[in-house]
Amino acid sequence: QVQLVESGGGLVQAGGSLRLSCAASGSIFSRNSMAWYRQAPEKQRELVASITSSGSTNYADTVKGRFTISRDNAKNTVYLQMNSLKFEDTAVYYCYIPGIRYWGQGTQVTVSS
Repeated sequence: QVQLVESGGGLVQAGGSLRLSCAASGSIFSRNSMAWYRQAPEKQRELVASITSSGSTNYADTVKGRFTISRDNAKNTVYLQMNSLKFEDTAVYYCYIPGIRYWGQGTQVTVSS
């Protein structure tokens, strides 16, 4: 059974940084793409970044140049380094495995202006 455990969210001032982590249990991590989504209040959930099993990455235009997604297959963990945070980055961030449509529980990121 797959489990995703996210951590690293919190409150940060605009311009600051946070690093989110998503640790996956099970044996499927290394052969699956991983993604981070976010959902702000009263808005639809949106893709933030994704990374394939071989390490190719994709970013939403709104975070390009500020966020970096990476993965450590030995640790079954995907990361989202978020720099130069803006108020509009405030949201619940979710880890997602597209291949099996599996979501983590989410972690809150709040950026104060």
